[in-house]
Formats: sequence, structure tokens, C-alpha cells
Amino acid sequence: MAQTACFDCHSNETVWPWYSYVAPSSWFSIRHVNGGRGHLNFSEWPPRETDEIVEAVLEGEMPTWDYMLLHPDARLSDADLQALADGLRATVAASKLN
Repeated sequence: MAQTACFDCHSNETVWPWYSYVAPSSWFSIRHVNGGRGHLNFSEWPPRETDEIVEAVLEGEMPTWDYMLLHPDARLSDADLQALADGLRATVAASKLN
């Protein structure tokens, strides 16, 4: 779920769509991804602010509405959002043990 809903903006594994190569949409895309990576980058694990991340997911702040407009597969049900939040918590906890 995190790969589908989060990785384009929150990892170094961004899949850049065609419109991200055309100005002015490229400016928005680059700013959006850089901002997302600045808050959370799954490629730099574990994150510092797990509670903030989980809260953003559960409150519907993430994924953002504008991202979901162009990426309908990132729309998650309430049950999916809860599973994503639980998975993030568990993954962070497990990685801190190692």
C-alpha cells in the first residue's frame, strides 16, 4: 500500500509521469516531490516522526487530494488507511529493534 499511495512523493523511487517533463506542471511536480521527501522519505528509513505520519494517514491528509486526482490507485478505503497506518507503525517498530 505504501508503494502505491506514497512512494512517488515520499521516496527516491518516484515514477515521473509524462506531464512532469512539461513546464509549468513540471515545476509543481518537482516542488511537490521535494516537499514530500522532505517530510518523509521511505528510502531513508526509519522515519523520525512516526506518530505524525500515522496521524496524516488516518486524518485523510495523505495521500493528498490532488495526487489522487491523477493517481486513482492511490485512493484508499478507511480500512486500507488503517492497515497502512498499522503497517507503518509495525515496520518502524521492527526496524528500530534491528
